[in-house]
Amino acid sequence: MTDTSGKKQLLHLVFGGELESLEDVQFRNLSELDIVGMYPDYASALTAWKSKAQQTVDNAHMRYFIVHLHRLLDPTEKAAS
Repeated sequence: MTDTSGKKQLLHLVFGGELESLEDVQFRNLSELDIVGMYPDYASALTAWKSKAQQTVDNAHMRYFIVHLHRLLDPTEKAAS
């Protein structure tokens, strides 16, 4: 599926997993990371993140994150989004 809206694509990755402790971002088992998906903008990534976070609300050690991949691909880009 191709986005033809002309809007600049700002890739975001949503992923999560169970942490070893609540004080650090150290995953218990890297082979069990949940790669939720790649999203073309922050708003859609946030929707996916909220959904997964809500599904795992009973497990305090489970955390989901949004990674701004567009910033890694172009580090000179301003942090506007």
